[in-house]
Amino acid sequence: MAMTDTEFHQLADDMFQAIETAIETAIDEQDADVDIDASGNVLQLEFVDGSKIVINKQEPLHEIWVATRFGGYHFGFVDGKWIDGRNGGEFMPFVQDSILRQSGIALSF
Repeated sequence: MAMTDTEFHQLADDMFQAIETAIETAIDEQDADVDIDASGNVLQLEFVDGSKIVINKQEPLHEIWVATRFGGYHFGFVDGKWIDGRNGGEFMPFVQDSILRQSGIALSF
């Protein structure tokens, strides 16, 4: 059965919230300098060096797209997990690694 738009938004919103919570914890525990801007379908993270990671919901495709300084990635929901269509990697470990590589901030989910 195909995912509904409502299910897609709930799953994506839960994931966005988990990222925001992990970053807020890093700010408190590591004195990390990250600006979080959550607006509509987009979660934007800006780091002290001015670089950004942009995560957005692509409702028509039921995908999550991520732009980092290393490239763009598309994640679809497969068997209960958000999976990168290019290399099969999972979303949360990817975001964790991307933030570490781009900013030096270690997140825990």
